[in-house]
Amino acid sequence: MQYSLLFLSFMLLHTTVHALESAPSYQASLHKFMEKSKASKSPFSEKDRAIMKKSDESLASSLPDPGIKVGEKAPDFTLKNAFGEEISLKEELKKGPVILVFYRGAWCPFCNMHLHVLQESLPQFKKYGAQLITITPQTPDKSAEQIGKDGYPFEVLSDLDSQVMKDYRLYFELPDDLVAVYKHVGLDIEAFNGKGRNVLPVPGSFVIDKNGVVRAMQARTDYKLRMEPETIIEALMQISADN
Repeated sequence: MQYSLLFLSFMLLHTTVHALESAPSYQASLHKFMEKSKASKSPFSEKDRAIMKKSDESLASSLPDPGIKVGEKAPDFTLKNAFGEEISLKEELKKGPVILVFYRGAWCPFCNMHLHVLQESLPQFKKYGAQLITITPQTPDKSAEQIGKDGYPFEVLSDLDSQVMKDYRLYFELPDDLVAVYKHVGLDIEAFNGKGRNVLPVPGSFVIDKNGVVRAMQARTDYKLRMEPETIIEALMQISADN
Protein backbone atom coordinates (compact mmCIF):
# COMPACT_ATOMS: atom_id res chain seq x y z
CA MET A 1 0.00 0.00 0.00
CA GLN A 2 2.79 2.41 0.97
CA TYR A 3 4.66 1.51 -2.21
CA SER A 4 1.57 2.26 -4.32
CA LEU A 5 1.08 5.64 -2.67
CA LEU A 6 4.75 6.51 -3.15
CA PHE A 7 4.57 5.47 -6.79
CA LEU A 8 1.43 7.56 -7.39
CA SER A 9 3.02 10.55 -5.67
CA PHE A 10 6.13 10.19 -7.81
CA MET A 11 4.09 9.96 -11.01
CA LEU A 12 2.03 13.00 -10.06
CA LEU A 13 5.18 15.00 -9.32
CA HIS A 14 6.76 13.85 -12.60
CA THR A 15 3.66 14.85 -14.58
CA THR A 16 3.54 18.25 -12.85
CA VAL A 17 7.21 19.01 -13.51
CA HIS A 18 6.90 17.92 -17.15
CA ALA A 19 3.83 20.11 -17.72
CA LEU A 20 5.53 23.17 -16.23
CA GLU A 21 8.81 22.62 -18.05
CA SER A 22 7.06 22.29 -21.41
CA ALA A 23 4.93 25.43 -20.95
CA PRO A 24 5.81 28.30 -23.34
CA SER A 25 7.42 31.33 -21.72
CA TYR A 26 6.15 34.88 -22.17
CA GLN A 27 9.30 36.18 -20.49
CA ALA A 28 11.45 34.51 -23.15
CA SER A 29 9.39 36.15 -25.92
CA LEU A 30 9.62 39.51 -24.16
CA HIS A 31 13.40 39.22 -23.83
CA LYS A 32 13.79 38.54 -27.57
CA PHE A 33 11.50 41.46 -28.41
CA MET A 34 13.36 43.89 -26.14
CA GLU A 35 16.73 42.81 -27.53
CA LYS A 36 15.47 43.35 -31.08
CA SER A 37 14.02 46.74 -30.13
CA LYS A 38 17.41 47.94 -28.89
CA ALA A 39 18.78 47.57 -32.41
CA SER A 40 16.09 49.75 -33.99
CA LYS A 41 15.51 53.49 -33.69
CA SER A 42 12.70 54.50 -31.35
CA PRO A 43 9.90 56.58 -32.93
CA PHE A 44 9.53 58.47 -29.63
CA SER A 45 11.43 61.69 -28.94
CA GLU A 46 12.97 62.53 -25.58
CA LYS A 47 9.93 64.72 -24.84
CA ASP A 48 7.60 61.85 -25.80
CA ARG A 49 9.40 59.48 -23.46
CA ALA A 50 9.14 61.98 -20.62
CA ILE A 51 5.36 62.20 -21.14
CA MET A 52 5.10 58.40 -21.26
CA LYS A 53 7.13 58.03 -18.06
CA LYS A 54 4.98 60.61 -16.27
CA SER A 55 1.83 58.81 -17.42
CA ASP A 56 3.17 55.45 -16.22
CA GLU A 57 4.02 56.90 -12.80
CA SER A 58 0.61 58.55 -12.51
CA LEU A 59 -1.19 55.31 -13.35
CA ALA A 60 0.90 53.33 -10.86
CA SER A 61 0.02 55.92 -8.20
CA SER A 62 -3.71 55.96 -8.97
CA LEU A 63 -3.96 52.15 -9.29
CA PRO A 64 -1.36 50.82 -6.85
CA ASP A 65 -3.03 47.41 -6.54
CA PRO A 66 -5.24 46.81 -9.60
CA GLY A 67 -7.50 43.85 -10.24
CA ILE A 68 -9.87 41.73 -8.17
CA LYS A 69 -8.03 39.37 -5.83
CA VAL A 70 -7.63 35.66 -5.19
CA GLY A 71 -10.61 34.39 -3.23
CA GLU A 72 -13.01 37.00 -4.62
CA LYS A 73 -16.04 36.08 -6.68
CA ALA A 74 -15.44 37.02 -10.31
CA PRO A 75 -18.08 39.52 -11.48
CA ASP A 76 -20.40 37.98 -14.07
CA PHE A 77 -20.75 39.62 -17.46
CA THR A 78 -22.31 39.16 -20.87
CA LEU A 79 -20.36 40.59 -23.80
CA LYS A 80 -20.42 40.13 -27.56
CA ASN A 81 -17.58 38.35 -29.29
CA ALA A 82 -15.95 39.35 -32.57
CA PHE A 83 -18.88 37.87 -34.53
CA GLY A 84 -21.76 39.38 -32.56
CA GLU A 85 -22.51 36.36 -30.35
CA GLU A 86 -23.23 36.97 -26.68
CA ILE A 87 -20.94 35.19 -24.24
CA SER A 88 -21.58 35.13 -20.49
CA LEU A 89 -19.06 34.14 -17.84
CA LYS A 90 -21.73 32.30 -15.85
CA GLU A 91 -22.59 30.02 -18.77
CA GLU A 92 -18.97 29.39 -19.73
CA LEU A 93 -18.06 28.39 -16.17
CA LYS A 94 -20.55 25.54 -16.43
CA LYS A 95 -18.09 23.97 -18.88
CA GLY A 96 -15.08 24.26 -16.59
CA PRO A 97 -12.51 26.76 -15.30
CA VAL A 98 -11.99 29.98 -17.24
CA ILE A 99 -8.72 31.80 -17.86
CA LEU A 100 -9.84 35.40 -18.28
CA VAL A 101 -7.34 37.78 -19.86
CA PHE A 102 -7.82 41.52 -20.36
CA TYR A 103 -5.64 43.05 -23.06
CA ARG A 104 -5.25 46.51 -24.56
CA GLY A 105 -5.83 45.81 -28.23
CA ALA A 106 -4.47 44.43 -31.48
CA TRP A 107 -2.13 47.44 -31.71
CA CYS A 108 -0.16 46.41 -28.59
CA PRO A 109 2.92 44.23 -29.33
CA PHE A 110 3.13 43.02 -25.72
CA CYS A 111 -0.52 41.93 -25.80
CA ASN A 112 0.09 40.08 -29.05
CA MET A 113 3.12 38.28 -27.62
CA HIS A 114 1.13 37.23 -24.57
CA LEU A 115 -1.83 36.03 -26.62
CA HIS A 116 0.43 33.96 -28.88
CA VAL A 117 2.10 32.32 -25.88
CA LEU A 118 -1.32 31.57 -24.38
CA GLN A 119 -2.46 30.16 -27.71
CA GLU A 120 0.50 27.77 -27.69
CA SER A 121 -0.53 26.71 -24.18
CA LEU A 122 -4.15 25.89 -25.02
CA PRO A 123 -3.60 22.10 -25.23
CA GLN A 124 -2.22 22.11 -21.68
CA PHE A 125 -5.08 24.28 -20.42
CA LYS A 126 -7.61 21.94 -22.01
CA LYS A 127 -6.18 18.98 -20.08
CA TYR A 128 -7.79 20.57 -17.03
CA GLY A 129 -11.06 21.37 -18.81
CA ALA A 130 -10.21 25.07 -18.92
CA GLN A 131 -10.82 27.57 -21.68
CA LEU A 132 -9.27 30.92 -22.48
CA ILE A 133 -11.51 33.99 -22.82
CA THR A 134 -10.07 37.42 -23.61
CA ILE A 135 -11.57 40.89 -23.16
CA THR A 136 -10.50 44.08 -24.91
CA PRO A 137 -11.94 47.60 -25.29
CA GLN A 138 -11.53 47.42 -29.07
CA THR A 139 -14.55 47.09 -31.34
CA PRO A 140 -15.69 43.67 -32.61
CA ASP A 141 -14.62 44.45 -36.19
CA LYS A 142 -11.06 45.09 -35.00
CA SER A 143 -11.16 41.82 -33.06
CA ALA A 144 -12.45 39.98 -36.14
CA GLU A 145 -9.52 41.38 -38.14
CA GLN A 146 -7.13 40.23 -35.42
CA ILE A 147 -8.63 36.73 -35.32
CA GLY A 148 -8.45 36.52 -39.11
CA LYS A 149 -4.77 37.49 -39.05
CA ASP A 150 -3.61 35.45 -36.06
CA GLY A 151 -6.06 32.54 -36.14
CA TYR A 152 -7.04 32.76 -32.49
CA PRO A 153 -9.36 29.87 -31.59
CA PHE A 154 -10.45 31.44 -28.29
CA GLU A 155 -13.15 34.02 -27.58
CA VAL A 156 -12.27 37.70 -27.99
CA LEU A 157 -14.94 39.84 -26.32
CA SER A 158 -15.43 43.60 -26.64
CA ASP A 159 -16.12 45.68 -23.52
CA LEU A 160 -17.63 48.63 -25.34
CA ASP A 161 -19.04 50.46 -22.31
CA SER A 162 -15.98 49.68 -20.14
CA GLN A 163 -18.16 48.23 -17.37
CA VAL A 164 -16.36 44.89 -17.14
CA MET A 165 -12.96 46.60 -16.96
CA LYS A 166 -14.37 48.70 -14.12
CA ASP A 167 -15.89 45.68 -12.34
CA TYR A 168 -12.51 43.91 -12.42
CA ARG A 169 -10.79 47.11 -11.21
CA LEU A 170 -8.58 47.50 -14.28
CA TYR A 171 -10.08 50.52 -16.06
CA PHE A 172 -8.22 53.75 -16.72
CA GLU A 173 -8.32 56.66 -19.16
CA LEU A 174 -5.34 57.83 -21.15
CA PRO A 175 -4.26 61.43 -20.44
CA ASP A 176 -4.58 63.85 -23.35
CA ASP A 177 -0.83 64.44 -23.71
CA LEU A 178 -0.19 60.69 -24.01
CA VAL A 179 -2.99 60.37 -26.59
CA ALA A 180 -1.21 63.10 -28.58
CA VAL A 181 2.12 61.23 -28.34
CA TYR A 182 0.51 58.05 -29.62
CA LYS A 183 -1.17 59.86 -32.50
CA HIS A 184 2.14 61.50 -33.40
CA VAL A 185 3.65 58.06 -34.07
CA GLY A 186 0.57 56.85 -35.95
CA LEU A 187 -1.34 55.09 -33.17
CA ASP A 188 -4.95 56.25 -32.82
CA ILE A 189 -6.61 54.42 -29.91
CA GLU A 190 -10.04 55.71 -30.97
CA ALA A 191 -9.60 53.99 -34.34
CA PHE A 192 -9.59 50.71 -32.40
CA ASN A 193 -11.97 51.51 -29.52
CA GLY A 194 -14.43 53.91 -31.10
CA LYS A 195 -14.83 57.69 -31.00
CA GLY A 196 -14.15 59.30 -27.63
CA ARG A 197 -12.90 56.06 -26.07
CA ASN A 198 -9.26 56.60 -25.13
CA VAL A 199 -9.65 53.98 -22.43
CA LEU A 200 -7.69 50.83 -21.61
CA PRO A 201 -7.51 48.06 -19.05
CA VAL A 202 -4.46 47.42 -16.94
CA PRO A 203 -3.41 44.06 -18.49
CA GLY A 204 -4.83 41.45 -16.14
CA SER A 205 -5.17 37.66 -16.04
CA PHE A 206 -7.50 35.68 -13.78
CA VAL A 207 -7.87 31.92 -13.33
CA ILE A 208 -11.47 31.31 -12.24
CA ASP A 209 -12.82 27.99 -10.98
CA LYS A 210 -16.26 26.57 -11.81
CA ASN A 211 -17.71 28.21 -8.70
CA GLY A 212 -16.70 31.60 -10.05
CA VAL A 213 -13.91 32.12 -7.50
CA VAL A 214 -10.59 33.65 -8.53
CA ARG A 215 -7.83 31.13 -7.81
CA ALA A 216 -4.88 33.04 -9.32
CA MET A 217 -4.44 36.51 -10.75
CA GLN A 218 -1.91 39.02 -12.02
CA ALA A 219 -2.50 42.65 -12.92
CA ARG A 220 0.33 45.16 -13.29
CA THR A 221 0.31 48.76 -14.44
CA ASP A 222 3.62 47.95 -16.15
CA TYR A 223 2.06 46.67 -19.37
CA LYS A 224 5.13 44.61 -20.24
CA LEU A 225 4.45 42.24 -17.32
CA ARG A 226 2.00 39.38 -17.96
CA MET A 227 0.97 36.13 -16.29
CA GLU A 228 3.03 33.17 -17.41
CA PRO A 229 1.34 30.00 -18.74
CA GLU A 230 3.27 28.12 -16.04
CA THR A 231 1.46 30.09 -13.33
CA ILE A 232 -1.89 29.40 -15.00
CA ILE A 233 -1.16 25.67 -15.22
CA GLU A 234 -0.17 25.55 -11.54
CA ALA A 235 -3.51 27.14 -10.62
CA LEU A 236 -5.42 24.71 -12.84
CA MET A 237 -3.60 21.78 -11.24
CA GLN A 238 -4.65 23.03 -7.81
CA ILE A 239 -8.26 23.42 -8.93
CA SER A 240 -8.19 19.89 -10.32
CA ALA A 241 -6.67 18.52 -7.10
CA ASP A 242 -9.38 20.22 -5.02
CA ASN A 243 -12.21 18.60 -6.99
